[in-house]
Amino acid sequence: MDEEQETLDELMSHEDEPEEEKPKAKPAKAPRERERGGGDEGAPDLSEASDERAWYVIHCYSGYENKVKYNLEQRIETMGMQSQIFQAVVPTEEEIEVREGKRRTVERRVFPGYILVQMVMNDDSWYVVRNTPGVTGFVGMGNKPTPLRPEEVTSILKRMEAEAPKVKVTFKPGQKVRIVDGPFNDFMGTVDEIDMDKAKVRVMVSFFGRETPIELDFLQVEKM
Repeated sequence: MDEEQETLDELMSHEDEPEEEKPKAKPAKAPRERERGGGDEGAPDLSEASDERAWYVIHCYSGYENKVKYNLEQRIETMGMQSQIFQAVVPTEEEIEVREGKRRTVERRVFPGYILVQMVMNDDSWYVVRNTPGVTGFVGMGNKPTPLRPEEVTSILKRMEAEAPKVKVTFKPGQKVRIVDGPFNDFMGTVDEIDMDKAKVRVMVSFFGRETPIELDFLQVEKM
């Protein structure tokens, strides 16, 4: 399991308390005046470094991640919080799956029910995020949101930007599969071994009453 998955799994086991119990934090900073700096009105100044800026994980209902992200972005705009809440990201990655012998690329959420938010944590920013429609809580220890380490965020974002889509594996050792491509097309066999690094699967196919191993790409077989 990837490092970012292990980290988020650990954090996800600790969500915040009801919203009445706010985390102790530094006093809120006043929102930056929009007319300063000559930038776009209302846009966050991402070029200005902040030691207090960090990435946090919020929980929402699975399947509503994009809706909650939109709700949060609207609240950031209308409440003038661009200088304290900078980005909301729904981690996704592309996958290739084979269904009924046809390949298709689908977008899969890496962490269903979770959204990453880059922000400066204080009472005001916590309140805006926590009370966004669809947000059920921050991830952290007790009622204290826990920030992700920078290297964890970098790993997740690189995973989202990967050029080659991952292949969705729907089978496991011992399962019956059908070969859907190559010289053994339409042959049936049993999965013997899966090599995730090479995206290869070894299938035992019966030839003249003898079991013969055949190495195939993930996309050359499908679960029966």
